[in-house]
Amino acid sequence: MKKTITMKKLLALSLAMTLSLAACGGGSGPDSGSGSQGGGSGAQQPTSGTTYKVGIVKFMDHASLDQIQASLQAELDVLGKELGVTFDYAGYTHNGQKDSAILQSIAAQLISEEVDVIVPIATPAVQAMLAGTEDTEIPILFSAVSDPITDGIVADMDAPGGRATGTSDALNTQMVIDLMLAADPDLQKVGLLYSKSESASTKAIQEAKDYLASKNIAVEEKTGTDTNEVSSAVDALAAAKVDAIFTPTDNTIQSAELAIFEKLQDAQIPHYGGADSFALNGAFCGYGVDYVQLGQETARMVADLLVEGRDPASTPVRIMTAESAFINTETCAAVGMDLEQIRAAFSALGITVVETTTQQSFS
Repeated sequence: MKKTITMKKLLALSLAMTLSLAACGGGSGPDSGSGSQGGGSGAQQPTSGTTYKVGIVKFMDHASLDQIQASLQAELDVLGKELGVTFDYAGYTHNGQKDSAILQSIAAQLISEEVDVIVPIATPAVQAMLAGTEDTEIPILFSAVSDPITDGIVADMDAPGGRATGTSDALNTQMVIDLMLAADPDLQKVGLLYSKSESASTKAIQEAKDYLASKNIAVEEKTGTDTNEVSSAVDALAAAKVDAIFTPTDNTIQSAELAIFEKLQDAQIPHYGGADSFALNGAFCGYGVDYVQLGQETARMVADLLVEGRDPASTPVRIMTAESAFINTETCAAVGMDLEQIRAAFSALGITVVETTTQQSFS
């Protein structure tokens, strides 16, 4: 009898040790990431307390990208508590300062730090991170890329096919022009203001040209690569007597908005930008995706990748949509427009109006 009891105890102990070892193999410990292995389809479920290193790379400082970064980080904190893990971004968040050399250096640093995923914000940052980490298997979870296929980031929106996927802020350019026409049915000439250095603007500008041509509306095109050039471009558009100005989701123009909105107010030219943050920085109208929601959705994709083991190659790019137009009420009055008339005109297109005023910064 004593021998039987001893054997049972030994078997029970052996089983407990086996289960304990299996549990330890499910994820990293509380103070270490998963060693840049990413979240491929074969990833095991982590144990509670796993820490993931999340590299965040913002292309430059401006209202839209600041908004995305803040929202992304806040949602990662929420998801970490819900899932019982830690998304450590504090030591791995960088600003590319719109400089290719700095972006290359950031990529090298993130490789050496063995981050589990890189989250670049805006197309140029994504392209730099892909190029800088091409000899690694680090997954890229991008945020705010307008045209991932044209820019060579993914092969297909539904099946990206590589190590990159993420969220897109693709702009409905025709709707922006329709909003212009709703606000001013007598529109004769539209200024196109953008940066030639940003590939993300190319498609939207061509779409605008084609759609305006179909409406027999003249176009005046001006570009700038920094705030001084953008300011000069605005002067030229005012001299050309354009009735309105369109800018897509362009980082250069967005970063210059606080320097040009008063000029446009004085010239009584409404500026339509491809994101709500344009209006928050003084433009008449910002129409585009909600960047707070985009940042949150990007964070959810990061969690799916790292915790659930989703494979970037087969994870569809998530395209955000817009249903609201942000109207800067101060600028609306300054350019001689009636807010209630604008609200009614936009409503006829199924677009609701969100009122805002000019802010120097926000998150």
